[in-house]
Amino acid sequence: MRPMDADEMYMAMALDEARLAEQIGEVPIGAVVVCEGAVVARGHNRRETDADPSAHAEFIAIREAARKLGRWRLSDCTVYVTLEPCPMCAGLMHQARIARCVYGADDPKAGAVGTLYDLSNDARLNHRFEVTRGVLAAECGNILSTFFRGLREQR
Repeated sequence: MRPMDADEMYMAMALDEARLAEQIGEVPIGAVVVCEGAVVARGHNRRETDADPSAHAEFIAIREAARKLGRWRLSDCTVYVTLEPCPMCAGLMHQARIARCVYGADDPKAGAVGTLYDLSNDARLNHRFEVTRGVLAAECGNILSTFFRGLREQR
């Protein structure tokens, strides 16, 4: 078995966050924000728990990172998230000037950094950010598939 690289290590942390979301009945998506090699924030979905449509994993983690770092420009930060960001979260990454987004599973229904839209590399916008796709994709996709399969079986 080969050793994990840094992207896989941080994605494994995001998967831990996704498991926390699942434990409270949320869609299991997790995120970690890394700045200069250190984890500065973590988040997992809390939309149902908080009755907040913006409580996506990466949204929570990015807001926490900005608070901890005391600045809104996160141009030296990378966001690791288990599912491709939606338009809202990709938009927040743009607004926060995130340097890089690393995600696990593609989102064919709402993916906004390459699948349906590409807010990370739109020449009409004033900021672009790097995207690395498919890190621990099987694990990230599996946790979601298992969760939704369980919901369907409960019906």
